[in-house]
Amino acid sequence: MAFSDAIFAIIITLLVLDLRVPDVPPGRILSGLLNQWPSYVAYLASYSYVAVVWLNHKAAFNRIQQVDRGLHWMNLFVLFSTALLPFPTSVVSHALQEHNNTDQRVAIAFYAAIGALLCVTWLAFYHYLARNPDLLKDQAKDDFFAVERVRAIAGVALYILAGIVGYLVAPLIGLVIFVLLPIFYAITSAGLYQLRVTRRITHRRPPPP
Repeated sequence: MAFSDAIFAIIITLLVLDLRVPDVPPGRILSGLLNQWPSYVAYLASYSYVAVVWLNHKAAFNRIQQVDRGLHWMNLFVLFSTALLPFPTSVVSHALQEHNNTDQRVAIAFYAAIGALLCVTWLAFYHYLARNPDLLKDQAKDDFFAVERVRAIAGVALYILAGIVGYLVAPLIGLVIFVLLPIFYAITSAGLYQLRVTRRITHRRPPPP
């Protein structure tokens, strides 16, 4: 876990390096900062995504009692795809500031491809744990990771949708989806399974006297 946390810290640090002092004449610093709004949006989307990946990573490993070689590889695949995020973030930020529609469409599609790849690695991670319940703590063996695969599949589908819409229709629509997706994963960071259990307990709770 310490190794994974260090990787997440490095990734978040790399994201902020794309935020630079604008190269403008004296007296134009305000307009220069305002014109860099795509950098801020791209940073917000990617920072939120990395933060949510970290929360999901914590939630997953809190349910794991031992790690084998296969799980180490699954974890490395998740870290590999997460570590790619600063690159498409920089590409999107640059393309939006250059105001070239073709480049913007390609940049959004590229970011969507990396986002979908990250969700695929999570799908593999969850699938591996669902198939190896002996690695899990007792309270996590009742279909938690089998259900979590739904979240990963939803992420793949939504990132592909964002890439298609951003490329064929309007890049900013894809960018909005990129910002909204981490919100979904933040709300469900404890897992869809946990939401189901909480809802079931709430429904069974007797009414107050």
